[in-house]
Amino acid sequence: MENGPYKYFRDGNGKVVRVIRIGTRKSQLARIQTDSVADKLKELYPDIQLEIIGMTTTGDKILDTALSKIGEKSLFTKELENALERNEVDLVVHSLKDLPTALPLGFTIGAVLKRENPFDAVVLHPKHANKTLDVLPENSVIGTSSLRRAAQLKRKYPHLEFKDIRGNLNTRLKKLDEKDDYAAIILAAAGLKRMGWEDRVGQILTPEESMYAVGQGALAVEVRARDTDILEMVSVLHDPETVLRCIAERAFLKRLEGGCSVPVAVHTDVTDSQLYLTGAVFSLDGSDSLKDTMQTSVIDSEQDQEHVDEFTQRVGVTATKISGEVQNRVEKLGVDLANLLLSKGAKEILTVARQLNDAR
Repeated sequence: MENGPYKYFRDGNGKVVRVIRIGTRKSQLARIQTDSVADKLKELYPDIQLEIIGMTTTGDKILDTALSKIGEKSLFTKELENALERNEVDLVVHSLKDLPTALPLGFTIGAVLKRENPFDAVVLHPKHANKTLDVLPENSVIGTSSLRRAAQLKRKYPHLEFKDIRGNLNTRLKKLDEKDDYAAIILAAAGLKRMGWEDRVGQILTPEESMYAVGQGALAVEVRARDTDILEMVSVLHDPETVLRCIAERAFLKRLEGGCSVPVAVHTDVTDSQLYLTGAVFSLDGSDSLKDTMQTSVIDSEQDQEHVDEFTQRVGVTATKISGEVQNRVEKLGVDLANLLLSKGAKEILTVARQLNDAR
């Protein structure tokens, strides 16, 4: 039965139970990720009834164009957010790296789950099994639709060629294995692990070879900001360290006004209560770059602990149970690092990268 925007049913005892509807993309990886979130919610709230609704997004439909050329910031999220706005679903599970740093009005990220390995992985064509990028033959073609990956790897491995490859993980692996077009493809290690394909990983790239995308490896749960009950329910899924790292990363990207169409990369680490954020911008061919690291404390002062800043969004994230003061600090860290790179000429590098990408 429907009651306003919500859906309910009566269980065997006649008790009215609210159905929580979860929106997701239809790809196998998206379903695996959504099912993992649904399983966690069922474990925490055994009485709730969950319904998963699969949708196809713009990014899933346009497969013959590089992501960076489509020029749409919410390629993999718009249709899901439309369903959220129309109350057809109550929450949506995304890969955090697909979510723009500014969300549409009325939405928020209510949970950022513990991050999987955020690094990039090399998956080799079977005939190159057990090789690494540095020993692949001259002019071997590497498939990646990411300007960030290509810019960094061109710089490190000038003997290789880089070519766009689109499609979900299954499609890209099929293109690699069944044709001879690519010697290897670069994918996120987290996605391969979630698919159970870790045996295909030929090499995990180090931060020196390829720093990762903002939010890579983390899952996000997007909800309507006004639905405080849903927000409260999903907030227990937050992993505090991942939240703080990702707020810093997203603030860095937002200040740089970056997106798919520019090569921006990050690396974060929490050691001895300090969050270290390394950020970089690259020209499309990797020949020009700026990189720096800054840090801040992630320890609550006693007065912070008394005051958790409920329901304030920071770069789209609402983390009701994490000190507002610490969240402010890591957000400022991202902005400060971006400002440092901008003062050294990052805007010029990114502007040229954008123009060259548009002209391709």
